[in-house]
Amino acid sequence: MKPFSESCAQNQHVILEVLRKELASAQHVLEIGSGTGQHAVFFARALPHLIWQTSDMDKQHPGIHAWISDEGPDNVRAPLSLNVETDHWPDITFDAVFSANTVHIMGWPEVLKMFSGIGQILANGGRFCLYGPFNVEGKFTSESNARFEQWLKSQNPKSGIRDQAELDQLAENAGLSRIATHVMPTNNHILVWEKTHAD
Repeated sequence: MKPFSESCAQNQHVILEVLRKELASAQHVLEIGSGTGQHAVFFARALPHLIWQTSDMDKQHPGIHAWISDEGPDNVRAPLSLNVETDHWPDITFDAVFSANTVHIMGWPEVLKMFSGIGQILANGGRFCLYGPFNVEGKFTSESNARFEQWLKSQNPKSGIRDQAELDQLAENAGLSRIATHVMPTNNHILVWEKTHAD
């Protein structure tokens, strides 16, 4: 039986509308933290011009394989083993990277390594689209996000909603600059950075 995430089912349509625009010229996208595999199958089917490369830690691979096997179109690829903190990044250049609901789950050292790794594998002119809740100028954008952070930290004290400016600094260190901010439902955003120079 395939794993199922209700939040993936709820947000995939609105995320797709942003990706249609931001990844219109992309050809090869790496998804970091493919989770259940639902997003990968849905986006790959809707964006047939892309090769959609899934990745996650090994424990997530059976679920991703199940989704790809049952419903995956030809342009979605089996998951790479990627733990942003410990693994070597793939020796492949991508012209786009997508990740959803990852940086608030990771500890801050992992977030640093994730941005550094993206800087290594993203081609010049390539885009990184990151979906999730974010703080602005050190403040929560909603009471629900404040409550969500309390819950996150009860599960893992290293987790937490990240501030947009702090992520921008990590992106800059990796050779990326923010080019777009998309407001999404339920107090989420998609932040888009573009690779402008070698890190």
